[in-house]
Amino acid sequence: MQNPCKIAVLIPCYNEEVAIAKVVRDFKAALPAAEIYVFDNNSSDNTIRQAQAAGAIVRSETQQGKGHVVRRMFRDIDADLYLMVDGDDTYDAGLAPKMLQLALSGPYDLVNCIRCETGDSAYREGHRLGNKLLTGVVRQIFGNRILDMLSGYKVFSRRFVKSFPALSTGFDIETELTVHTLELSMPAAHIQGEYRGRPEGSESKLRTYRDGWRILMLILKLVRHERPMVFFGALAGLLATLALILIWPVFVTYLETGLVPRFPTAILTTGIMLLASLSLFTGIVLDTVTRGRKELRMLTYLQHPAPEHIPVDDALAWGFQAVQAESSSSISPRTENNPLLRQIWRFALVGVVGYLVNAGLVEAFVLSLGPVKAQMLAFPAAVSVTWWLNRCFTFGASRHSLHQEWLRYVLANLLGWIANNGAYLWMIFSLPVAYKHPSIAVAVGSLAGMVFNFSSSRLFVFKNAE
Repeated sequence: MQNPCKIAVLIPCYNEEVAIAKVVRDFKAALPAAEIYVFDNNSSDNTIRQAQAAGAIVRSETQQGKGHVVRRMFRDIDADLYLMVDGDDTYDAGLAPKMLQLALSGPYDLVNCIRCETGDSAYREGHRLGNKLLTGVVRQIFGNRILDMLSGYKVFSRRFVKSFPALSTGFDIETELTVHTLELSMPAAHIQGEYRGRPEGSESKLRTYRDGWRILMLILKLVRHERPMVFFGALAGLLATLALILIWPVFVTYLETGLVPRFPTAILTTGIMLLASLSLFTGIVLDTVTRGRKELRMLTYLQHPAPEHIPVDDALAWGFQAVQAESSSSISPRTENNPLLRQIWRFALVGVVGYLVNAGLVEAFVLSLGPVKAQMLAFPAAVSVTWWLNRCFTFGASRHSLHQEWLRYVLANLLGWIANNGAYLWMIFSLPVAYKHPSIAVAVGSLAGMVFNFSSSRLFVFKNAE
């Protein structure tokens, strides 16, 4: 039976003479009917000759950066299915038939390989944490259907490739690919695959801090472009909060004396509040513009036919290996587990941040407001900060609306405060040693409050987190 799909294997390369020949040979063996393209990006070694000798079709892109290479590949190559893989021999070519069969059985516009490392050298120091943090940020903002956003092993449909604008220039292209999938609600699936260390003599082109910073800046840029109401609304909220903090002492003085002694502060507050209003209206206007752009991209996407649905039996007739189709909504890989111990230390870390916010605000306003009023201002701010961090970093978002989840978290913290002080008072009046050394009671009360806060947050606030 003839394979009716034209398959292109796309390999972006920069100075990969050590590994590229093996990568090309492995994919020619795994996908005999596919065309193997190597796009060289100004390599100064023998990458081009090694790729040609292995049987690849070699083309060049002179603009430096993976984003430029991906843009060129997507523009120049015409196929029904595109398999893109890094040229460093860190991915298993034997997984390619399974990924293509999964793409056709959906059909899916994106099949992403979730990396399962097979050795200590697979990830460089900092890459694992950076990948989880950046993927987590994108999942929280744009949707949680994509796992392992920075994986370099993917299968795309024709309509994905031809509707993708490709505006990034470097390694941040992976983030743009993910957001494109989520924004157009494309069908996506995942499959786990081996991820091994580079061969000896091969050097990674990814710079941990520089490229991590570029990816983070791209995420903020995409939030501004794709979620303008969220971006400018958050900016408006921060400006309005700053204005209220600045005007509060002036307002209290006015209530007590009927005078406004600090006109510069009042004028500054008025200006900041005007900026907050402008930011809010900017978000409203740009939200309408973004909707129009999204509709235009969707129309471009729909101009191309969906990948032909191929049953598993026909895929087997082509020589593809059988694989159970797992969509992004059902897969539960080991890398996404969130065990209790990890939640505990993350919760404790967030608690430290909350303490710093609380203490910092109290110290900042204690002279003008006094310790009680300063704490009344600082406590809601600290609770809101820890709620958001626990939502994004520790537990994940619940199924409740934002305001319901926040109110539940405030209630849990108030009950935790009661548990803290209750344990403190019980220790003071029950144990003579605690009465003489109240630091013991403080420690027990703090532990009781932390345990109560963690348990209530996990079981009551974020119980239905994804």
